[in-house]
Amino acid sequence: MKKKSTPGSIFDNIKFDKSGLIPAVIQDATSGDVLMMAYMNRKSLEKTLKAGITHFWSRSRKRLWQKGESSGNIQRVQSIHLDCDQDALLVRVDQTRVACHTGQWSCFHQQLSDGQWVMIQNSSGLKKSPIVDRVYQIILDRKKRPREDSYVSSLLKMGKDRILRKIGEESGELIIGSKNDQKSEIISEMADLWFHTLVLLGYHGITPQEIYQELEQRHGKSGLKRSRPTKMSK
Repeated sequence: MKKKSTPGSIFDNIKFDKSGLIPAVIQDATSGDVLMMAYMNRKSLEKTLKAGITHFWSRSRKRLWQKGESSGNIQRVQSIHLDCDQDALLVRVDQTRVACHTGQWSCFHQQLSDGQWVMIQNSSGLKKSPIVDRVYQIILDRKKRPREDSYVSSLLKMGKDRILRKIGEESGELIIGSKNDQKSEIISEMADLWFHTLVLLGYHGITPQEIYQELEQRHGKSGLKRSRPTKMSK
């Protein structure tokens, strides 16, 4: 049973430091990736709670700031957690585009390897797309809790052959859009194709993360070498 704090007492439970600050670790609610760490004070936390979008205190600029206020890469708060010592926050968010000002998905995009800091492949190459993960979660929800008014539920109910037929149809329409050199058509048909392939993944219980991992393993390796047929020994 969850124990609720009395109204107005949430700030009394937080141990701000001598400067009135508390570190806040920001985590993507869908992928579980740690995105960044920043500081909050009481006012920034109040604004975060009121707006549902993360606000922090800049120690260098000595002012409040909203994440994404200039870039548009806002973070919509899904939940806020206080650690056991009550001196650190975990904020789970729905991240718009990327979190890092460098253009990387996460601020933690350098990894210590053999005594050197190296760029993580996922950050410098193919970045995860939060919208892909969100769509996939909806597909899983429709699979678990079918709805009569849901297109996804109807596809899953009709089975694999119907899903595969839709993928074939969308692939053909994408090819036509490309042949016509119609950018808007290509974008629209590609989105349709991706969506239906996500439905197929959901049908088989395969997560987008497994596809990300496969792509990361291939990243930096020659596709020509992989595609060459293996010579049979005589």
